[in-house]
Amino acid sequence: MKKNFILALLVILVAVASCSFTNKSFENDDKDKLLLELIAYVLERGHYEPKDLNDEFSSNVFDDFIDIVDPTKRYFLESDVKEFEKYRFMIDDEIKNTDITFFNIVYQRLMVRMEEAKEIYKEVLSEPFDYTVDESINIDYAEQEFASNKKELKERWRKQLKYNTLTVFEDKIENRISDAATADAGIDDAVAFNDIPGTVDKALTEEEAREVTRSTLDEFFDFVDDLERKDWFVQYLNTIVEEFDPHTFYFAPDEKEKFDIGMSGKFEGIGARLQKKPEGAKIVEIISGGPVWRDQTLEVGDEILKVGQEGEEPINIVGMRLDDAIKLIKGPKGSVVNLTVRKVDGTIETVSITRDVVELEESYAKSATIESGDTKYGLINLPKFYVDFEDYSERNAATDVAKEVERLKEAGAEGIILDLRDNGGGSLKTVVEMAGLFIKDGPIVQVRSSGQRKEIHEDKDERIQWDGPLVILVNELSASASEILAAAMQDYKRAVVIGSKQTFGKGTVQNVIPLDNIVRGNEHGDLGAIKLTTQKFYRINGGSTQLEGVKSDIVVPDKYSYIDLGERDQQNPLGWDKITPADYKEWDGYIDFESAVENSKKRMANNAQIKLIEENAKWIKQQQDENVIPLSYDAYVSKAEEAKQQSEKFKTLRDYDSQLSFGSLNYETELFTQDSVLREKRDRWHKELAKDIYVEEAVNVLKDLHLNNIKNQERKLASVKG
Repeated sequence: MKKNFILALLVILVAVASCSFTNKSFENDDKDKLLLELIAYVLERGHYEPKDLNDEFSSNVFDDFIDIVDPTKRYFLESDVKEFEKYRFMIDDEIKNTDITFFNIVYQRLMVRMEEAKEIYKEVLSEPFDYTVDESINIDYAEQEFASNKKELKERWRKQLKYNTLTVFEDKIENRISDAATADAGIDDAVAFNDIPGTVDKALTEEEAREVTRSTLDEFFDFVDDLERKDWFVQYLNTIVEEFDPHTFYFAPDEKEKFDIGMSGKFEGIGARLQKKPEGAKIVEIISGGPVWRDQTLEVGDEILKVGQEGEEPINIVGMRLDDAIKLIKGPKGSVVNLTVRKVDGTIETVSITRDVVELEESYAKSATIESGDTKYGLINLPKFYVDFEDYSERNAATDVAKEVERLKEAGAEGIILDLRDNGGGSLKTVVEMAGLFIKDGPIVQVRSSGQRKEIHEDKDERIQWDGPLVILVNELSASASEILAAAMQDYKRAVVIGSKQTFGKGTVQNVIPLDNIVRGNEHGDLGAIKLTTQKFYRINGGSTQLEGVKSDIVVPDKYSYIDLGERDQQNPLGWDKITPADYKEWDGYIDFESAVENSKKRMANNAQIKLIEENAKWIKQQQDENVIPLSYDAYVSKAEEAKQQSEKFKTLRDYDSQLSFGSLNYETELFTQDSVLREKRDRWHKELAKDIYVEEAVNVLKDLHLNNIKNQERKLASVKG
C-alpha cells in the first residue's frame, strides 16, 4: 500500500513540478483561492476517475451547496435562490479561474438570514402554541420549495418549532400524569387534550416545553456563531470535491488531525471529552486509562474555566470556541497543563495534569470467550482497521487481532468469530496481514490504479496462526477493508460469512495527500490535506465489491435491512466492474462448507426471533418514510400511541437470551482490579452479546464446522489406512 501511495503522490508532484504553485500566483494573497486551485489541480491529475468541469458539474455543485447550508429551507427565501441562479452554470468557470464569487454571495446572504432567523425563533417562542388546532407539518424538506416571502418563512419556522415543542410537551404531560396517578390511584393516563387532569397545569407545562426548545435553539446558534468563514468555505470545497465520489474529501488542518486520531485510536492530551457550555468547557466523559483518570482530581460535570501552560499565565476559555479551547488543553506527552476548574460542588480550584498518550480503548480489537455446553469458542470484535500512520509497528489492527487469536487459542477456543459489523474499514495493509493469519499463503486483494495494470497484494507467510473453524459477521455498515477481508475469506471458502444480504459496497482506495507538499513558499500556514480516491480494489475472484459489496453465505435480517445505507445510495459513487481473477486455491482444511451453510439456513428459516427482527426492520422503514406529522396534541398522541402499541411486540427482541456464557480473557481480568470502568464496559458488552442471535447462530455454525472437520479427518484417515 505504501508503494501505491508513493506512486500516486509522485504522479501529482511530477505534474506540479511543471506548474509550481507559489504565493505569487495571487496578488491578494488569498488562501481560499489557493486552496481552490490546489484541490482542483489534485483532483484533475490524481483522482481515479476525474470528472469534466462543465455546466452539468457546476449545476450539481450549485444545488448541493445550497442544500448543505440550508437543508430544511428555513433561511433562504425564493428570491435569494433566484439571485444565486445566475451562477448555476458559472461555478466550473470560477473553479478554473480560482474565483469564489458564488461562495461569497451565498455565505454573506446566509449570515444575514441566520441573524434574521434568531429573531424569528425568539418571537415565535414568546407566544403559546395552540395544540387543539388541526394542522400538520411535512418534514420531507427536499420536496419543499423555498419560502416566497418572510411571512411564509416565519410560518414555516412556527410549524417547525411547534413540532419540536410538541414532543417535549407531550413527554412532560405524560410524566406529570404518571406522577399524579402515583399520588391518586383514581387518575388514569389521559389521551385527549381536554382530558388532561386538572392537577396538571397545561399552560405552565406548555411554557416549560417552549423554554426547552428555546434553550436548544440558543445552544445551536451559539455553536453556529462559533463557526468562522473558513469553516463554511471548507463546506464549499467539499461540495466540489464530493462531486467526484463520496469518499474524496478535503480535510482542514484540524479535521486532518481528528482523522489521524480516528485511524490510530490515540492522541496526546489529558484524556477527557468536553462539551461547550456558557460557563466553560464541561467534562462529559473521562477516558479510561488516561491522565485525568489516573490523577483522580477531576470528575464528570467539572467545568474548565481557564487553561495555563506550565510557567505561563492562564487563558480564560469561557465563551471561546470549543475547538480552540481543546487546542490549548491538548499538548505533547510529558508536558503539564494547569486547569482552573469549577468543581461539581461549586468550588473553584486549579489542577495540574501531566499530558500523556491517550488510547481510545473502544477503537481497538477486543475479544471474549464463549462457553456453549462443554465447548469453548472465541469472539473478536474489530471496530475498524486502525493504524498509526507515523509508525506502523506502534499499534495496528493486524497485530492486535493476531494477539487476540493467540490468547483465544491458549484459552482453548475451538472456533473463532470475527465480528466486523459496523466496521467502516481503514488500512489496506492491515487487511492483507490479518487475512494471512487464517490461510497458508496466497493473494488477498487486487488493486488497480487509473490507467495502470493491476497489483496483487499477497500473504507470503506460509504460517497459519488459526486453522480452526472461522465465522465472519457483517452487516450493511461493514465497508471497505471489512469487505476485502470478508470477500477473501469467502473466495477461499476459509470462513462462513453471516449477516446482511450485502455489505456496504465501498470498493475504492483513498490516499491522504497533505497539500503543503505541493506548494512552494507557503505563507498561509497548514493547508490541510485531501483524501483522494486513487484506486479500486477487487476480489481475488475478479469481481469488484464496489456497489455490490459482499453477499453473505447466510443472510440474516437486521434493523438496517430495508433502510438505504449502502454505497449505491450515496451521491456520485463509482461504478461496478470486474477484472481477471488472481491465481488462488480454495482452502483445503477438510471443512464441509456447504453442509454447514445449509444447516444454518434451515435453522434461520424456522427461527421466530429472526422473523420478528425482519418484521421490526420493515416497521422501522415504514416509520422512516412517514413524513407528515400532526401538530394537534390529540392527533399526535393518538399516532404515538398507535406506534407504541405496534412496537410493544418488538420489545422481546431486547429480552432474548441465547443461553451462551461470555467472559474475558485472563489478561483482562487482571486489569479489572485496577480499572473498574473497563470491567463495567466488558460486563455490559457481554450482556449484549448474550442477547445477540447473530452471535448465537455463528456459534452454531462453528459447531457444525468443527464436527465436519472431525468427520472429514476421520474419513481421510480411514481412507489412508484402507
